[in-house]
Amino acid sequence: MQFGVFTVSDITTDPTTGRTPSEAERLEAVLTIAQKAEEVGLDVFALGEHHNPPFFSSSPTTTLAWIAAKTEKLQLSTATTLITTNDPVKIAEDYAMLQHLAGGRVDLMMGRGNTGPVYPWFGQDIRNGIELAVENYALLRRLWTEDVVDWQGRFRTPLQGFTSTPRPLDGVPPFVWHGSIRSPQIAEQAAYYGDGFFHNHIFWPPEHTQRMVEFYRRRYEHYGHGAADQAIVGLGGQVFMRKNSQDAVDEFRPYFDNAPVYGHGPSLEDFSRETPLTVGSPQQVIERTLGFRDYVGDYQRQLFLVDHAGLPLKTVLEQLDILGEEVVPVLRKEFAALKPAHVPDAPSHATRVAAAGGTEDATVHAPGDSVTGRAAEAVGR
Repeated sequence: MQFGVFTVSDITTDPTTGRTPSEAERLEAVLTIAQKAEEVGLDVFALGEHHNPPFFSSSPTTTLAWIAAKTEKLQLSTATTLITTNDPVKIAEDYAMLQHLAGGRVDLMMGRGNTGPVYPWFGQDIRNGIELAVENYALLRRLWTEDVVDWQGRFRTPLQGFTSTPRPLDGVPPFVWHGSIRSPQIAEQAAYYGDGFFHNHIFWPPEHTQRMVEFYRRRYEHYGHGAADQAIVGLGGQVFMRKNSQDAVDEFRPYFDNAPVYGHGPSLEDFSRETPLTVGSPQQVIERTLGFRDYVGDYQRQLFLVDHAGLPLKTVLEQLDILGEEVVPVLRKEFAALKPAHVPDAPSHATRVAAAGGTEDATVHAPGDSVTGRAAEAVGR
């Protein structure tokens, strides 16, 4: 099972000091957090995508490429890649490029995001959100799996004889997770293609997460990809820890009370009771996280949100130390002991290459000119 952290890249005032970091400071902090995640033995670092204040992460591939150069084992992912408002051609190119630069240590999570105005910013209509997700992803898969693509759809200009470059590393595209909080259509999409399904698992009660994951599992089996319990599932989670649980509550309370998303709403105690948020000791986090299996079954990836709501970098790094030293080693052992042999691990580049029959040089060697991209002999016809 994979364990890691994800960040939504918010720039939030620290309510205990009144200080708001700059974009540059926040970006540097995230780079430090990613390197620390590998240092403490975590498996995955995932970065969100936003195109508006108070977030800085408008170009996840740029940031993840830098992290790839500074790490050796860390799996790089996104906490959302906006499949609705990004051009599928650009997604195909950007993430294949990142895949090469990172030596295959890349996957990505497709999502629609949670910022409604992003649609008109990129020339789309939010009322077409689901249809955009379906059409754009179908095109993306073709761009990654077919050397030459002819295509026509509703939401972008047609393609004729188009080849996305670079081709996926070793002939195998990055693995895709489909992230959704409340849309069964996205769970259906993940099941149809045999991709992974990731549930945010932060703002909703366990019963809701259970229904979404169960639906995905049933449809995964329906489409013939394997038994329901072999479907590839990931969960989010939100934690804050100190050795003494009351110290954790006291320290985290002002951040919770003033957080941009859930601040000035339910109390910390109510939110912790109704959602997977766990504020307390490392042992409490271990017990709560192990309990996720009771309602979603065996799953492959667990990502924790520890970097948000104005928490200072020093505190976040302390949280990572606790995760790496006290929490994740126990979770690895316990989840591994519970997992049946027929339930797969999270896909990696190596396992996907092996399943495809081995490494393939997917390079497309084609003559062309710098103006039209067409072969020189074709231009003269």
